[in-house]
Amino acid sequence: MGILSRFKDIMSSNIHALLDKAEDPEKMVDQYIRNLNSDLGKVKSETATVMAEEQRAKRALEECKSDIEKMQNYAIKALEAGNEDDARKFLARKGELAAKETEYQQAYDLASSNALQMRQMHDKLVSDIKELESRRAMIKSKAAVAKTQQRLNQIGSSIQGANQSISAFERMEEKVNRSLDEANAMAELNAGPKDEIKDLTAKYDSTGAGVDQELEALKAQLKNKEQ
Repeated sequence: MGILSRFKDIMSSNIHALLDKAEDPEKMVDQYIRNLNSDLGKVKSETATVMAEEQRAKRALEECKSDIEKMQNYAIKALEAGNEDDARKFLARKGELAAKETEYQQAYDLASSNALQMRQMHDKLVSDIKELESRRAMIKSKAAVAKTQQRLNQIGSSIQGANQSISAFERMEEKVNRSLDEANAMAELNAGPKDEIKDLTAKYDSTGAGVDQELEALKAQLKNKEQ
């Protein structure tokens, strides 16, 4: 029964608990099923052997019972023929066979019990393999979802780092703008107060001189035309 040790270990444990310890649950699911299918081949072979032993024990028991019945019939025929000595021999042989029948019955009962146990193990293994195969797609699907979630978590962490960088950039920009405003203010203070009247008179002086010059030039042109 040693060939069933791995099967019993897996079936007595929670398959999800085993997968939790695995580095790659998807690969381990396939490996477990391959192992179980390999065990199933051995169990089938062992079951066939045990069932054959059951059939041999059954045939031996039935042959013994048949011989007992024959000896009984021969004893009756011998008595009917008036041969008590022959009848006594047949009954003695019947007694010997009856003793063997007990042994054959015990052997058959044991072989039948072993065959029943092996068939139950075989059927249980077949059923469990089918169940695991039906759950394999679900387990792989969950594993894929878990991997996707892990990638999303990593991306989320990267985005959080990017947001921190953007915030730091904005703080630097604000600091530069503040420094520029302070520099402009200092330059304005260093320039001193403006003389608005001086600027205003300079504006009109320069504008008036230009107009007078242009007016004199036009007069000269007209005078030349008249001559």
